[in-house]
Amino acid sequence: MPDKVTFSDPTGEGPDITLEKFELPTDIADLGIRERKIPEPDPHYVDLGMLYRFAQLEQARRETAGRGFIPLHVAVRGHMGTGKDHDIEQFAAAMGLPYFRIPLTGEVRDVTLLGSTRLHGDGKGGTESRWEDGDITRALRGPALLNLSELNAAGAETLFALHGLLDRYAAIDLPNGDYVPLRPDVRIFGTMNPTDLRDYAGTQTLNKAFADRWVIWEKSFPGTEQISSMLERRYPDLREQYVDAISRLAVEVNASFETSDTSVRVETPISLRSVLDRLPTGLIIHADADDPLRRAWEEFVLPHVDRFDRDHYETVWNAVVRNGPSIKPFG
Repeated sequence: MPDKVTFSDPTGEGPDITLEKFELPTDIADLGIRERKIPEPDPHYVDLGMLYRFAQLEQARRETAGRGFIPLHVAVRGHMGTGKDHDIEQFAAAMGLPYFRIPLTGEVRDVTLLGSTRLHGDGKGGTESRWEDGDITRALRGPALLNLSELNAAGAETLFALHGLLDRYAAIDLPNGDYVPLRPDVRIFGTMNPTDLRDYAGTQTLNKAFADRWVIWEKSFPGTEQISSMLERRYPDLREQYVDAISRLAVEVNASFETSDTSVRVETPISLRSVLDRLPTGLIIHADADDPLRRAWEEFVLPHVDRFDRDHYETVWNAVVRNGPSIKPFG
């Protein structure tokens, strides 16, 4: 019997969802590689609701399996550092699926993704042509969760090459005349940054025909309680005063990032990388300082901030913290 995994609604409103995990067939050629690509569950991960939404869609997909193919591909849109890719990776870990993350930068071409014919030595002094799968084709050959990262940074030729894969045709046609159908044990996800005046170099508005092939969900910055939960789970010995100060700093700065009032708006948010990785590292390094949080703020947060935003960052600091806790960060 397949293993099962249960997803709970963090809000407490929806019922638990129990799903059978995927099983890798033993007859696939690259079984060993795919087994190694199943992510390990992150013990510090806190589901803010996205995994539960993924599970809802997966449950709906399985319940409608007998009614013909329904394309349900999810694109998560949110600002940098909101944890979009991490959510998708952890869903792959929970469901036991090999995880393939493929960034769709402007430099990526369809031959890189689909594959091409290349010349190889035949061992007799001559050459022979062989087909080599591209990144997406390789992932589609077996069970996989495919994450097409940075969807709105891809070039037009890349997007058009994927149209057939994402609609009811459910396959990609290869330049060698072959085609690869979408397996029932493959899930396709994507991530993208919002297309606005922010500094997301290389992004663009999605082609409407391409965007219509996705279920697009927004990922917001976490709130104070959510950030506190993340810090407490990852650093159980971090003192409450620091957890509270870091959480409030992040929420206030990101509220300024999202406001429409240009007089107080900043152009650089505080990402979860700063909150969960960089700031605690600074606290470890400067644990003996008179104000450990201020030293960590100066060395691990402000260098990531545009210079014209630093005055407002300092305004938020003075309003929320002014002077950080004087006790040791970790107890």
